[in-house]
Amino acid sequence: MIKNVKLAINPKYQDWVLFKNGTYIIFDNADTIKSINHEAIKQMKEFGPVFAGGPAGDFNTIHLTQTEGWIVSGHGYGMYTYVSPSELENTDDLQVGMFGRSKRDLDGKNPEVIYINSRKK
Repeated sequence: MIKNVKLAINPKYQDWVLFKNGTYIIFDNADTIKSINHEAIKQMKEFGPVFAGGPAGDFNTIHLTQTEGWIVSGHGYGMYTYVSPSELENTDDLQVGMFGRSKRDLDGKNPEVIYINSRKK
């Protein structure tokens, strides 16, 4: 999953955090953040969980060109969820988007960071 997420992200974005279920957050201003890990968890708890009728239910499905699969965007700035073709049988945009949204919901309710990509050393 890490390899596919790396290929899904525009290379100009070097600071991002990946969660267990495939949701990742890109940071434009990581140099101004004391702990990118803590900030990512904070944002995931705020924007990850899905509540019916709210903006967290909205999504957009994006077909990837540099790797297989899709990313699903939500209402949190810089927050996306990677969906692999191996995770679904029906791969129309609605089904991919709903599945990605459910993965983001899982990450939002129980955020577990599995990878941090950062320019800061």
